[in-house]
Amino acid sequence: MKANNRNTLFLGLLFLVILMLAYSNHFNNDFHFDDSHTIVNNVHIRKLSNIPKFFTNPQMFSASPAHWGLRPVVTTTLAIDYWLAGGLKPFYFHLSTFLWHILLCVLLFFVYKKLLSNTLQSKWINYAGILAAGWFAIHTANAETLNYIISRSDVISTFCIVASFAIYLLFPAKRKYFFYLIPAMLGVFAKETILVLVMILFFYKWLFEKEFSIVGLFKKKNFKHIIQIVVTLLPLFFVLVVLQVYTLSKVKAIDGITGPWGYYVLTQSYVWLRYFLAFFIPGNLSADSDWVVIKNVFDERILCGLIFVAALITTIIRTSVKNETRPIAFGLIWFAVSLLPTSLVPFAEVTNDHRMYFPFVGLTLTVVSFFGLKLSQVTQKIASLRKAIMVLSILSVMLIGSHAFGVYQRNKVWKTEESLWLDVTVKSPANGRGLMNYGLAQMAKGNYNIANEYFQRSLIYNPYYHTLFINIGILKAGTGKEAEANEYFQKAILYGPKYVEPYTYYAKFLLQTNRLNESMVMAEKALTIDPYSVMALNTSMTVYSQLGLWDKLVDAANKTLFIQPGNRTAIALLQKEKTKSAITTPAAKKPSTSDDYINLSLVYYNQKEYQKCIDACLKALQLRPNNSDAYNNIGAAYNQLGQWKEGIDACTKALQFNPNHKLALGNLNWAKSQLKK
Repeated sequence: MKANNRNTLFLGLLFLVILMLAYSNHFNNDFHFDDSHTIVNNVHIRKLSNIPKFFTNPQMFSASPAHWGLRPVVTTTLAIDYWLAGGLKPFYFHLSTFLWHILLCVLLFFVYKKLLSNTLQSKWINYAGILAAGWFAIHTANAETLNYIISRSDVISTFCIVASFAIYLLFPAKRKYFFYLIPAMLGVFAKETILVLVMILFFYKWLFEKEFSIVGLFKKKNFKHIIQIVVTLLPLFFVLVVLQVYTLSKVKAIDGITGPWGYYVLTQSYVWLRYFLAFFIPGNLSADSDWVVIKNVFDERILCGLIFVAALITTIIRTSVKNETRPIAFGLIWFAVSLLPTSLVPFAEVTNDHRMYFPFVGLTLTVVSFFGLKLSQVTQKIASLRKAIMVLSILSVMLIGSHAFGVYQRNKVWKTEESLWLDVTVKSPANGRGLMNYGLAQMAKGNYNIANEYFQRSLIYNPYYHTLFINIGILKAGTGKEAEANEYFQKAILYGPKYVEPYTYYAKFLLQTNRLNESMVMAEKALTIDPYSVMALNTSMTVYSQLGLWDKLVDAANKTLFIQPGNRTAIALLQKEKTKSAITTPAAKKPSTSDDYINLSLVYYNQKEYQKCIDACLKALQLRPNNSDAYNNIGAAYNQLGQWKEGIDACTKALQFNPNHKLALGNLNWAKSQLKK
């Protein structure tokens, strides 16, 4: 037995070394995809003092209102990583996820050992347990989860489920103290999959403690046993449901959920088959798949998926009969129930490779149980056990080594935005988002022609994707095509009116083109959607400064510094505000262009000098007679003076030159309504 333990320890250390070597090239990989709004642009993780608020304020999970929700355990770990790193250094974030993964695999060794005790002889249990834990630890497909930082939600929630299960499994005498509830309760605040634990425990008790088969669930005489198991799991179920309802109550809407439900569920049968095959051949992994819902029930993929699900259920039923094969059944049940949350709710992404992480815990148990059972039967006929162990160890290292090589290669793909999205365009060529993101990486390098090519290809698959129109607008602005840029920014707002990004980027563009009044409107609209948007705050502060709106500037700057202490724009503009008393007139800088007079008119308007506002606009019209902003500001000023007819005339002229001038239309309607009174 001592030799057995020494060999197990040796293999464990060997697998740990292989694991570290496999991931040695991933610690400095970039932030990707949803990392941008949950980490890079999320100002809330930059202060540890926010940690208590993470458990009550869903707005602190993400900089994007479309992704607000409560995953406070995940956000807390991100805040700690930011604090340790002293900024946005990927190394610390990757290290944190990696350590969670190692802890999970240590737990899995003890869980696998216990579950395999019914299948294998005692001399093989340690080897099988360490092989299973090592296989899961270094499985190539799991690199998709460990490289994608915000997917640590999968790692942490899986750890919490396994930890609760391990406490329940390994310390049955302590169940009355409900210690197993603690990890599960933390898991609720990591990801919504935690309720799967109740099903896992139910089937464990049914198969291993009651020693019934799956068929026994449908026998009337066993109904009392079902009730007994349900009653014992009620405290866990009740606590998890209460906490889950609390987290979901904080979310107004869940982004990314789509339909139709029936076709989506049928498509998931084929997705399950793909995940199952990926366990054995983890090829064609993609960070963003181009799979879509299959809307033909007679499609061969649906048929293959349904056949697989039927075979899966049949195998579970057959292997649940004997004690020695029940770990095989239990592993398949784990695989199936862990996929239910993403299979029954119609998410926009039909499949995601990081979703395999949790199910592979069960599938690893199944495969190792199956081969372990076969090997133990064969080795009973082998005279030299030592040679058998040596052969098994060599095969195990070869298996783990091949996966380690796969991990190392996937890490290279995740290195930069360019390398990741290039891989996506190759593996998932019909993914419009992947094409857009690769174009974005090219635009960042100044390769505008290549970027435009990929943006246009993306439009074929995503003709109504607001983020794509934002990026095309930025590209057009960067190449001096302001009119086209303006059009694309407006389309972004049209197709994404509930998102903050179209308004923030359009506001920034309008500021850069000296359209201050419109920029202010867009920035303020963005802040009504997301009051924590630093980009919108920076834009509004700059606009307020240029328009001489000092009260608004101070308010915006103080909000910015509260959210992001040390914000240079806020500090600089507040310093400028302190010297405003030296400015005796808003015309301290003599206007020379039509836009200068428009900006001056806004200063007068906000100072309630309405006649001076009109005079400044008349001078703007002398320089540019078709200036719709000038006529709009004249109309707004006349409205404030109560001269409704003059206001109507001015706004009407503004709309003649620009029929889409929303401010002019609003001022016109207001004047007409007041004139009727």
